[in-house]
Amino acid sequence: MSSQVIALASDHGGFALKGALVRHLESKGLRVLDVGTHSTDAVDYPVFAKKAAEAVASGAARLGVIVDGAGIGSCMVANKVKGVRAGMAFDVATAKNAREHNDANVLTLGAGYLDETAAKAIVEVFISTDCTVDRHKKRVAMIDALDGSSTSETSLAGGSLRADLQPKGPGMATDETALVEQITRALMKNPALLASLSGAVGGGNVAAGAPGNVCMTCNDCKKNCAAQAPDAVRGMVASHGAMRVSSRLGTPAVPPDMAKLIDHTQLRAEATYKEIDQLCAEARQYGFMSVCVNPIHVKRCAKNLAGSGVLTCTVVGFPLGATHREIKALEARRAVREGAREIDMVINIGALKSGDHETVYEDIALVREAAHDGGALLKVILETALLTDDEKIVACKLSKRARADFVKTSTGMSKGGATAHDIALMANAVDHKLGVKASGGVKSAADAKVMIAAGATRIGASVGIQIIKEASGAAPAKGGGAAKSGY
Repeated sequence: MSSQVIALASDHGGFALKGALVRHLESKGLRVLDVGTHSTDAVDYPVFAKKAAEAVASGAARLGVIVDGAGIGSCMVANKVKGVRAGMAFDVATAKNAREHNDANVLTLGAGYLDETAAKAIVEVFISTDCTVDRHKKRVAMIDALDGSSTSETSLAGGSLRADLQPKGPGMATDETALVEQITRALMKNPALLASLSGAVGGGNVAAGAPGNVCMTCNDCKKNCAAQAPDAVRGMVASHGAMRVSSRLGTPAVPPDMAKLIDHTQLRAEATYKEIDQLCAEARQYGFMSVCVNPIHVKRCAKNLAGSGVLTCTVVGFPLGATHREIKALEARRAVREGAREIDMVINIGALKSGDHETVYEDIALVREAAHDGGALLKVILETALLTDDEKIVACKLSKRARADFVKTSTGMSKGGATAHDIALMANAVDHKLGVKASGGVKSAADAKVMIAAGATRIGASVGIQIIKEASGAAPAKGGGAAKSGY
């Protein structure tokens, strides 16, 4: 069975290290398919890199590891083989990122830059890490679509994905943003592709010629997906941003699906270690998307949440946003090194209100670079209570231009928080291409539902447990469950 087989290859420069890795993997009980080279005689690395890549693409091996002098050339070769996603790693963190974020199935290593101990650690992390988060799975499917892998060449809903990606006329933009937008349009046009990405209902069976009918699992379900197929709905909401889920009167009880939309938050200055540990324990218990804490607590939370699937989120430039962008970027980089996987930054509000849009853009872009370099998402806090609608729209468009991942309403520390009006405005301003986080004043399940209906894809709240309990049928807390942290 290929599920336990790891294909290994090298050129003459990587032969010794490959041998050490073969022995190491076999000592762990794994089966190794050694496709060569088998001596230190000079050979051409493309020959053996191709063999390992083809073993993975054909299903003969679950994963592949290729060693040459630098790891770069073999990575290029492997990525020419259809169905292969090769990544080069130079430490444990990049190996984990390659699997967790990109679902790489081939790892390349440079024998000239790694010793045996480091290489073994990198390979162990690579083979033991999986890509499980829906938003990453969606992006991996977009990568596969570029070479026609998986379902992308199957004619669905009136055309193949490959056909949808062809230029439609003169002047068609070819930059990175345009390509992503083309792929996204193609995915949205073909619902079965979305189903295959998210494990959606019906295994991707599309009712041809039935607009709005995503599958045939429930037959005449009258759009009760949230009740009849909650797992599919969870996957679609998590994967595709500001997506609405239809329902109707008389829908059966819907399972409490809000947990994965909530950042469980504790941003009080006086929060103790005990309270931070409790926050993490609650996040584990209820399955929240993340815990959001001040930077000083990131390392503690990352350790507490290891292996749980709950992310560590932190804030930078908080709560005023009135620090130099270089300092915000340094905050973000340190937080990422210590385990943060989501960064919530406050924009330069004064610059925005002064009309200095380039400064606002550069502020966001520098922090985005710091976050993305470490594999973290970036959310941009606008502090909507201090802005006009026009300023909110400008801030959203600057965030999108800077390639942030979310826009967020508030710090929870100003004179107002999230409103349904602001959420809808922000979702439209980013063309539903970025996530939208509602924070500040979301104190009940009713509040959360209003925000989600308006277009929110994430909720920041310090009363996440109360929200989940209310969503499960518990009575609302007296006084709306006011939060000590301002959230």
